[in-house]
Order: sequence, then structure tokens, then C-alpha cells
Amino acid sequence: MMPVRVIGAGVAGLCTAYVLAHAGLQVELIERMPQHGTGCSRFAGGMIAPWCELESAEPIVALLGQEALDFWVEDLAIATRAGTLVVAPPRESAELIDFAQRTEQFKNLDTHALGQLEPQLRGRFDAALYFPREAHLDPRKALNFLKQQLDKMSNVTQIYGVEASTLSPAEGWIIDCRGFVARDQLRHLRGVKGEMLILHSEEISLSRPVRMLHPRRPVYVVPRGAGYFMVGATMIENEERARVTARSVVELINSAFAIHPAFAEAEIVETGSDVRPAFKDNLPRLIRRQKTLYINGLYRHGFLLAPALAKRVARVLLEDAFFPEVTNANSGEWSSA
Repeated sequence: MMPVRVIGAGVAGLCTAYVLAHAGLQVELIERMPQHGTGCSRFAGGMIAPWCELESAEPIVALLGQEALDFWVEDLAIATRAGTLVVAPPRESAELIDFAQRTEQFKNLDTHALGQLEPQLRGRFDAALYFPREAHLDPRKALNFLKQQLDKMSNVTQIYGVEASTLSPAEGWIIDCRGFVARDQLRHLRGVKGEMLILHSEEISLSRPVRMLHPRRPVYVVPRGAGYFMVGATMIENEERARVTARSVVELINSAFAIHPAFAEAEIVETGSDVRPAFKDNLPRLIRRQKTLYINGLYRHGFLLAPALAKRVARVLLEDAFFPEVTNANSGEWSSA
């Protein structure tokens, strides 16, 4: 059984360990943090929304992201396929038109149809876009589920609270899924800070993620069940991990209030931030250096892209496959990445 060491237990590392173990490989998962689920994956929105992402991402992101729908919805059955709603304030209707021109696989809704789909938004917006094939999940529950699946597998060893560099050299392949921490090897990585809130309100009921477009304060609200909602997320070009600014909190709450006024009275349960890893083009990379593969550059698309990259890693190891969409053929370009 081929031995593989996976470094990093965020969504990329857990997905990779899960896929490789199911392919029959002997997997050793190493995580430097002593507890599970403490990385930036914890603060993700959890929207599996490949067609919405076409608004600002390259087509490859949507193409890879469609594989995540099968993984999370069909294979693991832990995501809800309720679609995504995109709205805009009446004075920003041009934003909705522009979004529609950049994206695919949606339905146009008037205010009546919107009210039928989400009764608590009835009369609040003149129009909406509905992406019925998209899904969402709770990232923390998804991370826990993956770990629990790995716990049951006899060909998986999990080691937490240890730096991989302090262990004996791996016998086989190394899959580096450390995210921004891997900048010690991938020097072109940059950090994109994201801040989010978790709010609680018994007055609000939404069945699916709602994205509100705005030229200055775009926001998304993702239902987490039992009256909890994740509100996100800022995108700030810096590498400051933990601090959430007062300005970001105010802007996120104001934007959520524009979706539903009851958010103004919601309880702030949690604030959070972390740094997502990105290359200059915001596209993912599968970088090969001898017997090490780096999965990185997932930017703000961790849960959307991790399953597709994990499956490609399995094919590289088992079939010596090559995927030009995520692996640059000119290895010299990335040898000093």
C-alpha cells in the first residue's frame, strides 16, 4: 500500500486524506495545531456556488467547483442543495444586471417569485437571481464529518500538535496542504484576510444563502440552522490573521440589515478572521516538486475547490496524470514559487 503524508488538516488536507484513503493508499495526516478545525477553513462561508463565482473568478473555478457539488451533496450528503439568491438594493439594480451578464445557470425572479421562494424577503427587493443548482454547508460540521470518517479508516493515521518538519522523512509522497503557512516554500503566496460574523436571531428564517450586491458593501448571509447565520466576508489585502476591525463589523451588520431589518437586533455570537492563501491571479495550483505536491492558492474558494484538487492528486499518484488547468507545464516557473 503506497504511503502518503498529508500535511495540514484544513479542508484541502482533510479532503485529500479522505480521497486518497478511499483509493486504498496508506495516509498519514499531520496537523501542527493541537486541536482539529482551528485553521482558516473554520471561518469559510460554506457556499458551494460555482456559477455565482463566475462573477469575479475565471471559468476554471466554476468548472472545478461543479465537482464539489457531487462530493458534498451526493458522496458525503452533508450539503443542502437549496440554491443561491442574489439581490441588490433598488438603487443598485445595475449591479444585478451586471452580475447576470457575468454568470450562468440562474433564473430571473420578480418580487412576487422572490417572496414565494423566501417569504421573509417579500417586498424587500424588486428582482433577484436564483441559482437553483448551488448548495451550502456548515464548514465546521463538514470538517468534523471528514475527520470522523478518517477516524474509522484503518489505513489512516492522524497526528495533531506536531510540526511535520520534526518528523522522520516520509517514505513516499508528501501532499502539502498548509495554506498560507506554506509560504516558506511558495514565496509568491500572498495573504487575503477575511472577516466574518455569526449572528443569532429567532425572528429571521432563510432557507438558502443570500448575496446582496453593492459597489462598496457586498455581503452574503448563509443560514446555519436554529436561527444562526454566517455573515461575510471582507476581503482585505493584508496578512493580519486574528484582529476583526470595528469598521468591518459595522459594515457587515449594516449590509445584513439591508437584507432583513431584524438583523439589527440579532445577537453577535462570534466574530472571526483569518488569512486565505492566494497567488497573484487568485487561481488554485497543484505544484509538483519531485515527490511533493503542493495544493494551494485556493483563495476564498476552499470548500468549492478542495474536492476537485484532491481527486487530481489521487490521479497524479496512481496514474501519473497531468492536469494543465492547475499545474503549469513549465516547472521552472513554479520551482521558486
